[in-house]
Amino acid sequence: MSEAVPLLPSPRPSPSPSPSPSPSPSPRGRLARWLISGPPLVYLLIFFAIPSLIMVFASFRYAGDYGGLEPIFDAAGKLNLTIESYTRFASDFIYTAIFLKSLMYALITTFCCLIMAYPVAILIARSAKKYRDLLILLVILPFWSNFLIRVYAWMIILGPQSGLTRALNYVLGLVGVQPVTLLFTAFSVIVGLVYVHLPFMVLPLYANLEKHDPALLDAAQDLGASAWQRFWRITFPLSLPGVYAGAALVFIPALGIFAVSDILGGTGGMMIGNVIKQQFLETRDWPFGSVLSIVLTVAALAVAGVAMLASRPRRQG
Repeated sequence: MSEAVPLLPSPRPSPSPSPSPSPSPSPRGRLARWLISGPPLVYLLIFFAIPSLIMVFASFRYAGDYGGLEPIFDAAGKLNLTIESYTRFASDFIYTAIFLKSLMYALITTFCCLIMAYPVAILIARSAKKYRDLLILLVILPFWSNFLIRVYAWMIILGPQSGLTRALNYVLGLVGVQPVTLLFTAFSVIVGLVYVHLPFMVLPLYANLEKHDPALLDAAQDLGASAWQRFWRITFPLSLPGVYAGAALVFIPALGIFAVSDILGGTGGMMIGNVIKQQFLETRDWPFGSVLSIVLTVAALAVAGVAMLASRPRRQG
């Protein structure tokens, strides 16, 4: 009979040291924080928060007979507020359809910018350092000229007498297809949106791709990964924060812009920004224009929030 082995008491885990409280910032540190964060907060308060509150308040008021807004209080001294503009937006599907069309234009623009900007950003990030500044300068070079002049130039490029349209219709004629019109169509609006917003996708992508460690690609190549596998499994996942930032910078302004669709789209390419401008400047229905602006702002904030959450680094469990 074997001798029983006495069980030794298991050692008690040593209590983990409690985290020491972070030291409170000194008065100079608090002053430095306020000096750094104060100007952006004041800027957002003056140019975003207060105008947004005014817009929300205007959306519940009646439109004036000759433009503007009715008085806040009626003749009896009661608040003169209504939800009529919100009811009109919810009941009239044409505004929802224009908003959805603008959403589709913005999505197509963002996708086209991503497809076109990614090779450019990789080319700049992997070029010699002495050429990078020149390539970045070429990307931002269109900003040196007037925005409207650049958009009007596309009226000449896409016009019915342009070489591009004639060449396209000549090719279509060879295969028996009727001639097409490029200007004042959805195609011309998307071309203009892509042209205007392409640099906003290139710059965040380049800023991200420049930080990648080339040793990762060399190691993957030594392990037998092909060029596509190295891109899809290493470069692209690491560049997702730049993709999300560029997508937000392109999608949000493309959703609310009105100048490009006004010049290149004609009546058929109207976007939600054109309707908002029409309500404020032509129809003079400020409450309904405020409702459309609120819907546009909520959509832009939702996209920005999704991009911010998606760009956060994932923690390993």
